[in-house]
Amino acid sequence: MSDHTPDAHPDAQPDPHPDPHPDPHPDPASGHRRDLPHLRLERPSEGVALLTLDNPGMRNAMSDEMTSSWVAAIDELAADRSVRAVVVTGEGSAFCSGGNTSWIASEPDASVDHLRSRMLPFYRAWLSIRRLEVPTIAAVNGHAIGAGLCLALACDIRYAAVGAKLGLPFNKLGMHAGMAGTWLLPNVVGPAHARDLLLTGRVVEADEALRLGLVSRVMDPDAFLDEVLETAAGIAATAPIAARLTKVALADGGHADFEAALQWEALAQPMTLATADLQEGIAAARDKRAPEFRGV
Repeated sequence: MSDHTPDAHPDAQPDPHPDPHPDPHPDPASGHRRDLPHLRLERPSEGVALLTLDNPGMRNAMSDEMTSSWVAAIDELAADRSVRAVVVTGEGSAFCSGGNTSWIASEPDASVDHLRSRMLPFYRAWLSIRRLEVPTIAAVNGHAIGAGLCLALACDIRYAAVGAKLGLPFNKLGMHAGMAGTWLLPNVVGPAHARDLLLTGRVVEADEALRLGLVSRVMDPDAFLDEVLETAAGIAATAPIAARLTKVALADGGHADFEAALQWEALAQPMTLATADLQEGIAAARDKRAPEFRGV
């Protein structure tokens, strides 16, 4: 796949002042870390994985290298039963500016079939985060545009730092939305707000994103990632079987109807009542201590 994709902010430019690259040899006390091309995978606390899109000079655009690294990282996390929550963020001043439209301009005669054969694998690669069974959080530290916002929408929860901007300006580029944007956005903000954002292509700031339901919280940028990681640690400390079942219950817009919810819960709740974690949770509440859930 090309390192250029069409899901980009129309004004996306290299960040003129990217944050310095982090120390490649961090203090071992800070947790396990893997440096992949254009991506970092860290374990900041027990049960929490942090994925950082790391191409700040290009505002974390989704390069070929980053896409390959992303697939490898998701595969690793999916196979790791110790992971209980995943946070995704961006290095520097952007979360993710999406892709780069230059390759389309360089192939004006490309057929629809040729373009489709490039885009569908790209979509599936980045949306693979949806197959993780644990809760996922998008920590939108800066601009989340086009495919970058679709990535955030694919996560279970979105938090934004003050100053972040979010939008799907596909139509302004003369193209249809991609990476499931026409499904993900209505599922998060509802059909009316989704029509507004998709048809106008406007980019909203964090406060409006909060009002629209596009994000759940807006935080001070100075303490942003620390607060998000603290929230993730809190999620990781809950009973993992219950958390996974809750994620399934809420997936893709939730249950079809009220009766479907009752039928699901009549099965899912007894599954958790039969676990050792349930006994631990009750004992911890009785003893007024933090529970130590083991996922059994």
